[in-house]
Amino acid sequence: MTATTTTTNGSELAWALSDSAAMIGRSVRHGLRNTDAFIMAVLLPVMMLLLFVHVFGGAIHTGTEYVSYVVPGIILLTASFGSATTAVSVCNDMVSGIVDRFRSMPILSAAVLTGHVVASLLRNLAAAVVVVCVGLLMGFRPSATPLEWLGVIGLLALFVLAISWVSAALGLLAQSPEAANGYTFAFLFLPYVSSAFVPTSSMPTWLHTFAEHQPVTPIIEAVRGLLSGTPIGDSWWIAVLWFGAITLVAYVAASVTFSRRTAH
Repeated sequence: MTATTTTTNGSELAWALSDSAAMIGRSVRHGLRNTDAFIMAVLLPVMMLLLFVHVFGGAIHTGTEYVSYVVPGIILLTASFGSATTAVSVCNDMVSGIVDRFRSMPILSAAVLTGHVVASLLRNLAAAVVVVCVGLLMGFRPSATPLEWLGVIGLLALFVLAISWVSAALGLLAQSPEAANGYTFAFLFLPYVSSAFVPTSSMPTWLHTFAEHQPVTPIIEAVRGLLSGTPIGDSWWIAVLWFGAITLVAYVAASVTFSRRTAH
């Protein structure tokens, strides 16, 4: 009885992994075929980096080279924009009828959302590499050790997963891709009201309070500290708590909403 149960559980896990891999591959291929979106995912962060460093950087005093200060913020801003496209992709699947076709096949339903989210993770990590490379050409000189680089990658991956699951949930609620794109605007602006581009101490008191206690600031401070080799204090675990909780809540919300919308 135990052997049979173990074999069954192993078969179910293999089935889930196989379906998830197929859906991830599908989402990645769709992303690569959408040339305009792919170019913007790479070009937009480069343009933002050039704009902030060469246009605004001379007027902003952070106590360090501005390019070193702003690169972590640009990376997270890029991830915010890139993850938001997940909402549009999920909504497209829902309104196009492809999900109904998937339901008629022996495919694990949860794999559809997993495919979109993991593809978003891969896409945004690639965009982050582009930002870092351009930053290096502009004078960005990180002093992170290999272990600290792993910490940066882990924090960025958690951030992308959280935003991607939120986007997936919003995409399921939207009735059109245009509406899904609009729903994501609220959290796209969070990096602007944080320590991403200017120290929060330069903000008005009421805005400073919000900027200090919203979830984006601790993850930016942690990433910036890891890259520059400066102490990060409690920023890292606050960021992990924030985005770990957001990921969990968004995952449950997306899963429940997906089940209800495909239950007919």
